[in-house]
Amino acid sequence: MSFENLMPESILDAAEHALETRLTSLISPFPSYINRVYELRAADGDKMVIKFYRPGRWSREAILDEHRFIFDCQEAEIPVVTPLCFKNGESLGEYNGISFAIFPKRSGRQLEINDNSDWCRLGSLIARMHLVGERRNAPARLTIEPSVSTASDLEHLYKNVIPPRFGNQYRDTAMRLIDISAPLFEDVRKIRIHGDCHRGNIMDRLDEGFLLIDFDDMAMGPPVQDMWLLLPDRPDACRREIELFLSGYERFRTFDRASLRCIEPLRAMRMIYFLSWCSRQAQDFQFRRNFPDWGSDSFWQKEINDLREQLGFVCEA
Repeated sequence: MSFENLMPESILDAAEHALETRLTSLISPFPSYINRVYELRAADGDKMVIKFYRPGRWSREAILDEHRFIFDCQEAEIPVVTPLCFKNGESLGEYNGISFAIFPKRSGRQLEINDNSDWCRLGSLIARMHLVGERRNAPARLTIEPSVSTASDLEHLYKNVIPPRFGNQYRDTAMRLIDISAPLFEDVRKIRIHGDCHRGNIMDRLDEGFLLIDFDDMAMGPPVQDMWLLLPDRPDACRREIELFLSGYERFRTFDRASLRCIEPLRAMRMIYFLSWCSRQAQDFQFRRNFPDWGSDSFWQKEINDLREQLGFVCEA
């Protein structure tokens, strides 16, 4: 069995051995570019989701940092989906060298922000999560900082991915972004954060409220990272939404408003991170099907142009 060719019998075998319970033969795959995720069903009808982590992306210690953060949130009564603990008391299993976790399935609507109160509720939810996040560190997770995470992503891209004819153009633009952005992060506190807190990772369970899901990209980073991905536009165009969000946030936790100037640098850093992330799975069949233009000359020229445009926004900020 390989990660790219997980077979139904292997998936069921891994889950049944970990849970020590019989499952039906029903297996439904979920779309996921990074991991392999499937819905399973127990004989009693309970639905669950098994996630096989892509080998080489996170160490075992890093995945356990993720699980620890989720359990800490649950203990603080923050709405999250915690991994199931297996009969051996652990939340992370291994099958033929591939790490996996199993979660109870939770349904809900994708988040829609319809009025002012939704922004306030979001702010309060994220603040409560950050109160938990600042209680301890996640030593095996990356730190979101220009001179650390972005510099590492750029080095990987320049040495291993970008064609030489485009390498210097991309590197020079990215290095200028890092040089301009790094001082803005020096005095910003880094805590455990969700890391990928966009609307697709928050479910609305109506009467039960909002539910935070998918902590796969949790990191040590500035709290503002968990705000800007929710915004409908660039900061200057959504000052009202920012103030509404912060009005809810500051009911529970102080927000460093000076860190708002990190939003445009964080957007640039995410662009570089996304390329690095893509490059590590560019040979995956599913990835090639979804990104057929990856690696072409037109692709790299567009990436350079987009990064230069974003550099302009960073300079203005």
